[in-house]
Amino acid sequence: MNVGLWFLYAALFCFFGTVLLGKLLIPWLTARKMGQKILAIGPRWHMKKEGTPTMGGLCFLLPVTVAGLIGCALLLFRAPRQSMIFLLLTVLYALLNGVIGMIDDLAKFRHKRNDGLTPRQKLLLQSVSAGAYLSLLAIFGFRPDLSALPLPSFLRSAFVFYLFSSFLLVGIVNCANLTDGVDGLAASDAAVLAGFFGLVGAGQLLEPLSLFSGAIFGGAAGFLIYNYHPARVFMGDTGSLFFGAALAGCSFLAGNPLLIVFAGFLYVLEGLSVILQVVFFKITHGRRLFRIAPLHHHFEALGWSEPKIVAVFSCFSLLTCLFAGLFLFL
Repeated sequence: MNVGLWFLYAALFCFFGTVLLGKLLIPWLTARKMGQKILAIGPRWHMKKEGTPTMGGLCFLLPVTVAGLIGCALLLFRAPRQSMIFLLLTVLYALLNGVIGMIDDLAKFRHKRNDGLTPRQKLLLQSVSAGAYLSLLAIFGFRPDLSALPLPSFLRSAFVFYLFSSFLLVGIVNCANLTDGVDGLAASDAAVLAGFFGLVGAGQLLEPLSLFSGAIFGGAAGFLIYNYHPARVFMGDTGSLFFGAALAGCSFLAGNPLLIVFAGFLYVLEGLSVILQVVFFKITHGRRLFRIAPLHHHFEALGWSEPKIVAVFSCFSLLTCLFAGLFLFL
């Protein structure tokens, strides 16, 4: 079967699966008053969104996981079987992060405020999941071409590389979580990045990457039906952590973990904006570098509408994906 068809079939399956689950899940979440709590320190104009159902990431988490497992079953009868194992590990890694996000979301409902797991608890769980994923990849024969990566010589040992990769995975997952602050932004950016990885999979004849990126694309596109402005449901940490881990895993399926840094540079900027805001605030004793962090809230404070932010940020991600493609193929 043509590699591109893996992407297409997975995308269609997850798109319609997500739309169908959304029709069933959103009324269920609404009936149980599982609505988003808005932080008092957040943008004051977001207070009107309080009560919007969250944890909607389940709408796409389930179809994407099922599509990934079906793909593993199909690849089981093809050679080499190692590609099936890598896909299975990546699906399970994304699912595990989705479960971490679900625990966080459920804790928020239990506490009836926007405080679920503590940062340390969440970081510990994410670090353990990243370490397990990388360890199993290494055990089953994952060998990145370190010579092809623009890394200093001290990072070219396998041990240091995997240590670096664990920080990369945890960082990307948390930065992806930050993008879930404007209607449609996290899902739109995930769709752009999934489309990029789909092209990489087709260009390099990587069936597992093509299938899994197609599943992510279809899930993200289906979720946008309900999450575009004004959002009828939020994905919550259940969805944002799942997307972050899944897309970071795609870069490992491509054999080049740094791809997510270049293609997903928006994630990096969102994370840096929070770090710089905190550091600048402490150094200047109360002054702010951005009006509000993360970065998308800064542009909201400047008067940009949410659809404009999504459009501009998605175009920016298209450009960074183009840059990542040049880095990969040239």
